[in-house]
Amino acid sequence: MTFWLRPAFALRVVNRFQKILGFDRSMALASSALTALVPLSILLGTLFEHYDAAERIIGRYGLTGAGAAAVTSLFSSTEGPSTSFGVFGVVFLMISALSFARAAQRLFEQAWELKPLSVRNTRNGLWWILALGCYTAVMGLLSALLGGYVLGLVAVVCEAPVTAAFLVWSGRLLSAKRIGWLDLLPFGVTGAVLTAAYSVGATFYMPRLFNSSAARYGVVGAVFAMISALFAVMLALVASAALGREVRDELGLIRAGRRPSDREIRRQWDNVVEQTRSRWRRVREETSRHQAKGSHQ
Repeated sequence: MTFWLRPAFALRVVNRFQKILGFDRSMALASSALTALVPLSILLGTLFEHYDAAERIIGRYGLTGAGAAAVTSLFSSTEGPSTSFGVFGVVFLMISALSFARAAQRLFEQAWELKPLSVRNTRNGLWWILALGCYTAVMGLLSALLGGYVLGLVAVVCEAPVTAAFLVWSGRLLSAKRIGWLDLLPFGVTGAVLTAAYSVGATFYMPRLFNSSAARYGVVGAVFAMISALFAVMLALVASAALGREVRDELGLIRAGRRPSDREIRRQWDNVVEQTRSRWRRVREETSRHQAKGSHQ
């Protein structure tokens, strides 16, 4: 732990995250995901009677009151299927889904410093969209079957390997096989762990977020809550990409015999400890000085 958490490596991860514009990339992914998932859910609910995205979200996060009503209104279809809906809806859905796939593709290209392929990788993007649908179905099934055990922790543990495998496969496909399987493994493992941790926290936080946003803004509040939840997920994935890339590079240096010595690692930690103590002493001195002035006044 002292090796992987050493200041020099942590700084490299932070620099990598800043280099790929982590917060901007996370928001772009969240926005693309929202514009793709909402119409897809409405379309599936129109075509398949037994599919109800609103019920899935309400059941997953235990929504009640204003939050549940807003989610139901957001995903409800007031009109039956029609030719115009089919043509324009499918066209818009394909455009938004491909936009989401290209946003994910740019994440891998920026994190691994690859030449952008843009629309030339559209075929792989279509395959990834289909795989994303299958992955979502599997995750929903696991949540439905195992979500009631030990506060949903059993489902989270079973979902983590599936998520790791899907993330590794996604990086391989969206990069057009320019990134190796082993190079993507640190990203997949880290992404699975971070998304699992977020899933546990979201079980307690999301109902409050949905209910408060819906009570204040109505259906628009549900959209705000969804974009906030998606941003948190995408931020975890972008951070995992930055960390996974640096772990890959570090493992390459170790294989090349360029691992930092224990003395160098100890020196870095000693510097951090000394800087922390120095700042703490400075804060205590300033606090004592302010207290002394207050007592004289």
